[in-house]
Parts: sequence; C-alpha cells; structure tokens
Amino acid sequence: MKLISWNVNGLRAVVKKGFVDIFNELDADVFALQEIKLSEGQLDLELEGYEMYYNYAQRKGYSGTAIFTRKKPLNVSYGIGMEEHEDEGRVITAEFEDFYFITCYTPNSKRKLERLEYRMVWEDEFRNYLNTLNEKKPVILCGDLNVAHGEIDLANPKTNHKSAGFTDEERNKFTELLNAGYIDTFRYFYPDKEQEYSWWSHFAKSRERNIGWRIDYFVVSERLKDRLVDAKIHQSIMGSDHCPVELLLK
Repeated sequence: MKLISWNVNGLRAVVKKGFVDIFNELDADVFALQEIKLSEGQLDLELEGYEMYYNYAQRKGYSGTAIFTRKKPLNVSYGIGMEEHEDEGRVITAEFEDFYFITCYTPNSKRKLERLEYRMVWEDEFRNYLNTLNEKKPVILCGDLNVAHGEIDLANPKTNHKSAGFTDEERNKFTELLNAGYIDTFRYFYPDKEQEYSWWSHFAKSRERNIGWRIDYFVVSERLKDRLVDAKIHQSIMGSDHCPVELLLK
C-alpha cells in the first residue's frame, strides 16, 4: 500500500503546474494534501477511481486539507472535535478497517513566535486526539507538522534555533508524541541520512542549493512497525515549496 502526503501550498496553483500528472505518476492508494487554500466550489478536480474529501478553512485562500483515496473509508471526520480548533480546516480523519488515516496541517508559530502559545495548546490537544484513536486501532498520521525534529532535519540548525518550526518547545512536543507510542517513519528507516528535506524557503534560491527543512512526515503507531516497508521524500517533484513524502506499507 502506497501513501503520499503533500503540502501543495494552493491546490489551484499546483493544478496549473501539472498536479494531475504528478498524482497519476505517484499512483498512491491514499493521497493526502495540506494547505489547499480552497473554498468549496472553487476547483472542479476529477480523479477517476478516488473518493475525495475536503476540509476547508473558513478564511478564504488559507490552510485546508484533503484526502483522496481509492478505497472508501468506513467513516470520515473533520477536525479534532474541539470547536476552538475547527475553523482552519487542519485535520481530516479517514477510518479504514485496520487503521485510522489522518492528514494534518499543524499551525505555524509564525515569524515572531506570536502563535507559539496557541501551538503548544494545539500540540497537547491533537496528541490527545491521536491517543484516543490509537486506543481503538492503529494510527497513520501524515502532513506538514511544521517542525524539524532534530538538527539533522534542517540545513542551518544553529542559526534557526529560535525560529518557528525549530524552537525547543516545538521539538519537545514532537518528542512527546513519539514517546507516546509513535514512529517517525523516515527516521526509522534512515536515522542518519542527511540533506533530506521536504520544504524550502523562496529566499535566496534555497531549493536550488538544498537549504531546506524536513517538516513533512508520516508518523505511525508503534504496533504498525511490522508493516513498514519504506519511506521516501520526493525532492525532485516541483510545483510547491514543499515536496511529497511517501510511506509504503505491507
């Protein structure tokens, strides 16, 4: 089973840059998107053979998530069941027979960390949401989690120590998540692999120089360990400031 996650930074924009061809080439069983920046009715996208689910942000041109899946889920829910977190379209959960599949676009702490306090609340409540699901059946979480966990996960750790996405607070929350019984699948397979990034700033030709961050993940329940086959980062795929990430499962 092939799973793909991609922060497209605007689905309408990436459709104009060959999204459908990329989608068909990747040939995933489940394809998750973040930052679709869509309102309902703004895009007529047809993907033959796929069920399509969207969670739109209330604010136009902002945030939002989607799941496209070949197999129809048993159930689909939107958000994490807490009203204060529901207006930005950040989470979709698709329940399948033997796991929950969740796409998430984690709130960014912003340039001057003005949203870090909210981010900390989100992290705890989102982790509690995952743990509640995990008690019922295993969880596959994917998405732009807006954190580079280790120094290996970004090109310039020293100069970014207090930047959004690499603060001690955000990194510690990711550690808490893993300690709660989850696996960062890319690091499970490639603990020491360097220069593997999934996002690049538009500044100073960062992508050409591979001055990037690994902030897009597949995180799974530890009891799925025996089903893990491989994890990939498709750095050569263009169209967004992020690239797709992949998980292969037995």
